[in-house]
Amino acid sequence: MSAFLSDGLARNFVAGEWAEGDDGAVIAVEDPATEDHFADCAKASEASVATALDAARASFDRGDLADMQPSARGRLMLRVAQEIRGIANEGAQLLCRESGKTLDAAFDEFEEAAQYFEYYGGVADKIEGKSIPLGPDYADYTVFEPFGVSAQIVPWNFPVSIAARSLAPSMAAGNSTIIKSPELDPVGLALLGTALERADVPAGAVSILNGIGPDIGAKLVASSQIDQIVFTGSVPTGQAILRAAAEQVTPSLMELGGKSAAVVFEDADLDTFIASLKSGIFYNAGQVCSAMARVLVHRSIYEEAVERAAALANGLSIGHGLDNPDHTPVISALQLSRIEELASTARQDGARVAAGGSRLDRKGHFMAPTILADVNPSSRVAQEEIFGPVTCMTPFETEGEAIAMANGTEFGLVAGVFTRDLARSHRVARKLRAGQVFVNEWFAGGISTPFGGVGKSGFGREKGLEALYNYVRTKNIAISLKG
Repeated sequence: MSAFLSDGLARNFVAGEWAEGDDGAVIAVEDPATEDHFADCAKASEASVATALDAARASFDRGDLADMQPSARGRLMLRVAQEIRGIANEGAQLLCRESGKTLDAAFDEFEEAAQYFEYYGGVADKIEGKSIPLGPDYADYTVFEPFGVSAQIVPWNFPVSIAARSLAPSMAAGNSTIIKSPELDPVGLALLGTALERADVPAGAVSILNGIGPDIGAKLVASSQIDQIVFTGSVPTGQAILRAAAEQVTPSLMELGGKSAAVVFEDADLDTFIASLKSGIFYNAGQVCSAMARVLVHRSIYEEAVERAAALANGLSIGHGLDNPDHTPVISALQLSRIEELASTARQDGARVAAGGSRLDRKGHFMAPTILADVNPSSRVAQEEIFGPVTCMTPFETEGEAIAMANGTEFGLVAGVFTRDLARSHRVARKLRAGQVFVNEWFAGGISTPFGGVGKSGFGREKGLEALYNYVRTKNIAISLKG
């Protein structure tokens, strides 16, 4: 069997089988760089959801993963990693075409997905409880148990790597997992099912469903068969999921939006900052929850920083992702319209457009790389997540003022500090309201570093050893030894 039919239709991976929607419905997928139809994906039916739920529960009850010797579970995950690398070239071509990102970035997604399975496969046999001393008359200890069935709703900006980011620790802990893929770019993610199948992951332990959020995602999170919900995406959708989770009292892990700020002090190395700005706001056309969406610069170097940022934006190569340019399209016409509308509000609020500011006059969903200067920290463009290649620059006078502005939104995902002063980097990092702080390099860190937000950026942590404990619950066993 294959993830794809002879006509190229991508299937659902349900209970170890490849399935079309019962009614033959499909999700049409577009190439964002050309606006041409790229592929069709079988839309999961209600019957597919029910099958996936029943199969996940049955797999968990059988102990397919939970009762597997932990070291064997780790070896299974290493096989998954190997199989992901085996499909990476094919998968990158598909993901590049459907998401608009560069071919290199698409390939990196599959490589990162493989690394997640390697990392968590290596710790599957190291999820250890502890002994609690209660005196000679008792034996007391804790064990970590998997939740059961984990429903994971994956966003469209990094579908393959984010799916692996949650699936790998879920599997390592022994859970069954159902993934709801993003409707805008589900095709490359279908290949993840191929890797799972080739690695002989037990049928039902993982399913991948393609569907529209209200049809599939809502049914999953409202199901009494779901023991945990993992969501990455927008705040409004996360809030809707949490309301549904509250009805079932389902534990949830939320990685939501961001409006992250970089604080650039007067002693910062501007070459280092500009290099970070390029990846921080223009990688994946700015469609990154932890993007460098705001830049706060000490007034003494502010104009130079704005000038250099504008030169960077104006000098980026632009094109189809297959050609690996610096800048690629955003995912859809709707996303482009929202980005452009938000950028236009900046002018109304008195901001200066140093570069870009509008869509490009060409086919495809291309937003010009945009630098907005003199942005009012309380304006809409400085407060709302844009999720596009637009950054807002604002000057500051004092350290305290910079910290207050950086912390002045409802979000708290990441933040950054650029300075040569080691003491100041530690001092400011501790005061920034964020789940992760980068110093002198945006996107520093990696798979082993915990990631997640505070405030409306969500709760819980992905990545690192800490993520494992989002996928287990603690049981205490207290034994009386008297008599």
